[in-house]
Amino acid sequence: MSDQLYKPVAYRVEGMTCTNCAMGVQRTLEKEGFREVSVDFASGDVRFQVADEAQLPLAVKRIESLGYKVQQQLGQDGAEKKGLSAIEKKFWFTAVFTVPLILAMFIPVDFLHNDLFQLALTIPVFIVGFLHFGRSAWFSLRAGVANMDVLIFLGSTAAFVYSLIGTLYGLGHDYMFYETSASIISIVLLGNMIEHRSVKKTTSAIDDLVRLQKNTARLIHTEMYEAQETIEEVDAALVEEGERVLVNSGDKIPVDGEIYWGTGSIDESIISGESVPVDRQKGDKVVGGTLLISGTIKVKTTATGKDTVLSQIIELVRSAQQDKPKLQNLADKISMIFVPTVVGLALLTLAFWFFGTDLPFRDSLMRGIAVLVIACPCALGLAIPTAVAVGLGRTAKSGILIKGGTAIDKLATIDTVVFDKTGTLTTGQFHIKNLDCFGKSEEGVRSLLYSIEKHSSHPIARAIVKYFKDSGEMPLERVEEHKGWGMEATDKAGNEFVVGSYKVAEHLTADNSHNVYLLMNDQLIAWLDVEDEIKPGAAEAVSFLKEKGLKTVMLSGDRRERCEEVAHALGIEKVYAEKMPDQKLVVIEQLSKDRKIAMVGDGINDAPALAKAYVGISMSDATQVAVKSAEVILLKGDLSLLTKAFGATRTTLRTVKENLFWAFFYNVAAIPLAMIGLLTPIVAAFAMAASDIIVVLNSLRLKRRKLR
Repeated sequence: MSDQLYKPVAYRVEGMTCTNCAMGVQRTLEKEGFREVSVDFASGDVRFQVADEAQLPLAVKRIESLGYKVQQQLGQDGAEKKGLSAIEKKFWFTAVFTVPLILAMFIPVDFLHNDLFQLALTIPVFIVGFLHFGRSAWFSLRAGVANMDVLIFLGSTAAFVYSLIGTLYGLGHDYMFYETSASIISIVLLGNMIEHRSVKKTTSAIDDLVRLQKNTARLIHTEMYEAQETIEEVDAALVEEGERVLVNSGDKIPVDGEIYWGTGSIDESIISGESVPVDRQKGDKVVGGTLLISGTIKVKTTATGKDTVLSQIIELVRSAQQDKPKLQNLADKISMIFVPTVVGLALLTLAFWFFGTDLPFRDSLMRGIAVLVIACPCALGLAIPTAVAVGLGRTAKSGILIKGGTAIDKLATIDTVVFDKTGTLTTGQFHIKNLDCFGKSEEGVRSLLYSIEKHSSHPIARAIVKYFKDSGEMPLERVEEHKGWGMEATDKAGNEFVVGSYKVAEHLTADNSHNVYLLMNDQLIAWLDVEDEIKPGAAEAVSFLKEKGLKTVMLSGDRRERCEEVAHALGIEKVYAEKMPDQKLVVIEQLSKDRKIAMVGDGINDAPALAKAYVGISMSDATQVAVKSAEVILLKGDLSLLTKAFGATRTTLRTVKENLFWAFFYNVAAIPLAMIGLLTPIVAAFAMAASDIIVVLNSLRLKRRKLR
């Protein structure tokens, strides 16, 4: 079955607590034939591709058979849960029974030390732990990937069973470790609860964007006979394409659309990262979720729901946070072998102390349990996804979309940045300097240029259309655009017209100093001179890259003279000018032989080069094909964001490495301490929970760390 027939699906799943949980879900779905399975235990997102939606109930059944709860399909509206989460309820319930058991360790009150009293307090806690950790452990073993809950379950169960045997046979105080069993369960639940809250903060960028989506809209109804308008407030999800909505000052714009009446000042910072409001008027496009600061506008809807720009950004960030950097693969492999290794070390510890020394079985058992508890690899599993989630969320709020951990890895290794010129280094807002006509009236040439160029999205074409819009239109039978060199058209009389760069006229004239040439029936009838200016932020971006030791290159289809002029002004070292799209590919291939290339472009002509480069970077006003070909998107079209993109990736990777250091350091240092008896199971449980929290808090520092 072809790839085109597979549909992407995403679910929010509750109950995953570690990397191994995620790997268990991934393996189970892959065994059932689901494709491109990606699971992030930190956010609870499970994504895969399905050929037939009738298979979705099977996917839900398989996920829930592992002991997890499928809450809802991402992208569907769901009421936000209020009150305590499931993990919070479990912790507070067990804490009520665990506190008296811990107090018995410090308060000499007889009834607190009674074995039946302690058994009664421990049973409710153990039941919760058995259902929570035991169920998860069993299903993870069935899936072939032992998760951290295996260690917690083994440790708490060993302490409980040992104590229960002592109580049933009246063996005395030396067999009472009920507080150890209950404390392990409660403390790990406490750590999970704090971790759950902290991880939610690392993925808050998506939640912030979702909250920006307008829930209601003022729908405009027009009475057919009286030509009067009535306003009805409706759910924004019910507004359809083509319908009209009213937006008043202070309102969030509910849909993507085009203003057909009124003017206003709009805060578009959620899309562009720019806090300064922009003025919009009739004919301008607006984006759902942006805020109308002042004015009143009426908008004709062009997109709603999943098709809006904001929804697509949310989905892009979600997908990006699922994408794993290379270091994650290493962490996943370690986690897979970690649990069996720890169980072996715990048994070895028990056997060594009991059989190899005079230490009693109870003390030997406690040291084995301490090894089980202290070695849980939660921190290792959290180290990378939490940092990536925060890093991507921060860049998204700054107006930069990075498509996942792989792109972060790649961008951090770039040594050469190749820039397109028009629309990337220069504004693309061209001004007509001069028009010379040969054998045709200027009025006729203006009309002809307007009629042909209105069919192109090229920046120069847009400038011509804007400048000659009052020149009238000439009827044409056929208009066709050719990437890289220009337009062809035919009128009703059969005349053939070509508009393009010097390449279309080089057989007719030796003068290559103009930007646009117009041919009629293979005869030169006009040429046009345009000019554009260097973009604000371009010089800053090039200077930053050179300071970081990166090589800068310009690759353009424009005239060499203009390219070299811009390159000299910006300090760009190498120029490739007058290149067709296929020639741009050849240049990228040549440069890629011994360098890691990032290509920055904005137009349809750049799409092949963006895809071919090691990393493609697209501007916000790029065509859809260019955006899809790129791995980094600068939403504001501001090249100064490029410095933030490089800084964010490097800072994110630095945070990932710090997290991995602490996770590895913790286990390397703590396991030997537990094996030699310097850590009790209760202290080990606290230390294990603390290690998770330290990693998450270090990831949260990314929200404020200086990007460099």
